[in-house]
Amino acid sequence: METRSTDLARQITVTVSLVICIVGSMIGVGVFGGTPIAQAAGGALAADSTLLAPATPAFSIWSVVYAGLVAFTVWQWLPSQRANSRQRSLGWIVAVSMVLNAAWILSVQAGLLLVSVVIILALLVTLVLAFLRYSQSRAASWVEAIVVDGTLGLYLGWTSVAVCANIAAALKASGFSGLGLRPEIWSVAVLVVVAVVGIALAIKGHGRLALAAAIAWGLVWITVGRSTDAPESFPTAVAAAVAAALVLGAAITVRARGVMAGAGAGLGAGVSAHR
Repeated sequence: METRSTDLARQITVTVSLVICIVGSMIGVGVFGGTPIAQAAGGALAADSTLLAPATPAFSIWSVVYAGLVAFTVWQWLPSQRANSRQRSLGWIVAVSMVLNAAWILSVQAGLLLVSVVIILALLVTLVLAFLRYSQSRAASWVEAIVVDGTLGLYLGWTSVAVCANIAAALKASGFSGLGLRPEIWSVAVLVVVAVVGIALAIKGHGRLALAAAIAWGLVWITVGRSTDAPESFPTAVAAAVAAALVLGAAITVRARGVMAGAGAGLGAGVSAHR
């Protein structure tokens, strides 16, 4: 495929965006002396802040996501990827997502929770757009499947859960009373929505496991958090566990059906060839 002048610009933009993202993440963990995210904004996003807050170990997934983004950035610099159609459709979107990631961290550090909700929703929309694009084609190799599909799947899956925790934290900080409904009703309702969305993404993405695994990861840690730490909530813990099982189960089922269908088609072609 012929190289365009915008290809180099895209590669450079992705790289600069990665640097911004990494610096933002370092600020988020307090490397430069700032307040860690869990303690920023009065602890609004701490593991014990709301019913939808995952336990602290859940956030270790960010290390995997960031490592994947580094790998994605290196991958897109390979000569074979400069004019690659997948990279052309994804590069700019991934760059935007990394800048939004850093902007989200800075907004939380500044205590601007409502602004952080707007930013993380924009991040979610950006990652869904990327998902819709890379789901239209298969990775050309197992390396690309891990570096591109796997990284972006984890990124979207975790962000899907983080959005819920972020909105819950912002509502609590703003004094939202729940319209007279018990907190557990709201948390269970949100988890039902997460399960439905996760299943829909599993179907749309042909059972992409990284995406489902990241959603399930976040949900399982909500279960752990609400079972072992304040505010404890048995209904929320159970709903999160069931949602995790449904999302992961849906992805595995869709994936298995796809593999079986492919094997069946191959067997049929082989039989026809020998007739």
